[in-house]
Amino acid sequence: MRNYDLEFLKRFSLVILFLLAVMVALIFAGIHLGKSIPPEVSKSAQQQTVNRIAPTGSVYAGAEGDLRKQAAADAALARAKANVAFGGTLDGKVIYDGLCGACHKSGSGGAPTLAGGQFKARLAKGEETLIKHAIEGFTGAAGVMPARGGNPSVSDEQIKATVEWMLAQ
Repeated sequence: MRNYDLEFLKRFSLVILFLLAVMVALIFAGIHLGKSIPPEVSKSAQQQTVNRIAPTGSVYAGAEGDLRKQAAADAALARAKANVAFGGTLDGKVIYDGLCGACHKSGSGGAPTLAGGQFKARLAKGEETLIKHAIEGFTGAAGVMPARGGNPSVSDEQIKATVEWMLAQ
């Protein structure tokens, strides 16, 4: 063998030994990490833990506690009403004037107006379909109806009342 062949074999052997050392190190690291991950807890053990830490009773604070509980419920109801559009009214005209009229008065985006019976073609699909499209939104060949008229705080009942009011007009 020539000198440069021996030199190549030495270097190639060193590269192979280095790769073997890296492989062994990765194997041991994988074994170590595999042991450090906790095993999955069974459903029955989770349920036993939940049962063990569940409260065993409740405290009755008397008349004062009832008053505070009622005051907290009233405050939560007031906050919920504040988050509902148009004060929670089911008056279709109020909602139409405040929200729907922006498109349905001018016909923008292909919205049918109240004049000229433009809702007749849409009413052929049924009132429930109109209400569903007003709640969920709809994109058709004639135009686009954004979900809840673009205001997510309008309730389903308010949408229904407004659609019924618009059809009555």
